[in-house]
Amino acid sequence: MSLYLIVALGAVVAGFVQGLSGFAFGLVAMSFWAWTVDPKLAAVLATFGALAGQVIAAVTVRRGFNWALLLPFILGGLVGVPFGVWLLPRLDVPLFKACLGGLLVLWCPAMLMARNLPRVSAGGRPADAVIGLIGGVCGGLGGFTGAIPTLWCTLRGLEKDVQRSVIQNFNLSMLVVAFSFYLGAGFVATETLPLLGIVAIAVLVPVLLGARLYIGISEARFRQVVLGLLTLSGVALLASSVPVLLARTG
Repeated sequence: MSLYLIVALGAVVAGFVQGLSGFAFGLVAMSFWAWTVDPKLAAVLATFGALAGQVIAAVTVRRGFNWALLLPFILGGLVGVPFGVWLLPRLDVPLFKACLGGLLVLWCPAMLMARNLPRVSAGGRPADAVIGLIGGVCGGLGGFTGAIPTLWCTLRGLEKDVQRSVIQNFNLSMLVVAFSFYLGAGFVATETLPLLGIVAIAVLVPVLLGARLYIGISEARFRQVVLGLLTLSGVALLASSVPVLLARTG
């Protein structure tokens, strides 16, 4: 299968998931691209695709701004993104994916099976800022801005539209910053431009379809979708990283 077809297929599936949930483009796309696409190139494509999808979703699913709630995430993320970009060429990517995937696979099903989850209220705005910082670091590493903040907002017990507003606006802000850093660091080469064009075209219709479906689902169903997607994302991260780690020990 050609590189262009793999990139397009990953972008189509990830675009739909992002339109529905407001996050997870990078996680879903990486489950397709991690096998054949260079990690640095995949990070650029995932960040650009997630950014394109967020712009489309922001136009079609408008949920407003809650600045008091959003600002700590943004401030933390602005610190985290440059650190993530700096780490990208230096990080053990398979180990990072395995750790993040393991967290999602263990924690999210437990949340799905719990009937009455207690809301996490400890930490207040400083805790939100720390989560934003982690999301920013993950964004700098490859467009994974939304996974940890989404999990945190779910633990906070935020309503569907409030959570969508926070995650959508946080992701959009962080992805703009992350892609700007990629441009400044020279990660976006001339030969990358055709692939970016394929990603931009591939995400358009799937994001719109996912956003349309989001509008019609209930609070309970949305929570199930979010946690289910986070779990599947974790499985995909483990599937792409664990064989690499095992090969090193063999």
